[in-house]
Amino acid sequence: MKLSIIMPVYNEKNTVSQTIDEVFNVNLGDIEKELIVVDDGSDDGTQEVLDGLKSKKELKLLRHDSNRGKGAAIRTALAHVTGELVVIQDADLEYDPREYPSLLKPILEDRADVVYGTRFFGAHKVLLFWHFMGNLMLNFVANFLYNVNLSDFETCFKLFKSEILKSFELKSRGFEFETEVTAKTFKKRYRLWEVPISYAGRGYEEGKKIRPKDGIIALFCLFKHRFFD
Repeated sequence: MKLSIIMPVYNEKNTVSQTIDEVFNVNLGDIEKELIVVDDGSDDGTQEVLDGLKSKKELKLLRHDSNRGKGAAIRTALAHVTGELVVIQDADLEYDPREYPSLLKPILEDRADVVYGTRFFGAHKVLLFWHFMGNLMLNFVANFLYNVNLSDFETCFKLFKSEILKSFELKSRGFEFETEVTAKTFKKRYRLWEVPISYAGRGYEEGKKIRPKDGIIALFCLFKHRFFD
């Protein structure tokens, strides 16, 4: 069995090399790994850092000429996935690759088709209050609309059976990917499992890219995918 790790990257020159090293250092036993990195039009020196890592045999490096958004980067990477399982990994050190075994366990035990790592029940860095409240509101709306009890649909750590993720007709270009893929998982009634993960959230001064407008877009997309998609 192989796990494909998709890493969308935009202007993360200070953290991307360490994140890639941590991915390669994770011991998954008999499970192979492949890492697919998509440089989404970085202009801060990230491209040069990635060029120095191209010799790693498990690394596939793809590029966008301009910044298209996280969803677009994931869709580009998905066409190159060869593993039976696929996980999304941000390049900013907020999520710890050493927790892959926890994400894999429900699928390997045939209890789930999709696994989300929830940030709100594991160890985590103290969060920005309004960011936390925004997540609570979005999760409440998602649970109401789709009649579920998910605690963290905006988490980056999402692990899928590859055939499921590839079957979705994904259209999102930006952070609304998180909403679209969650809505389609629920509407297709795939078994979704949550496991607690640690989370070292960044502040805006440290490079965090999600802004309040992304929450508004996510709210709109929850309704759009529930009733019109």
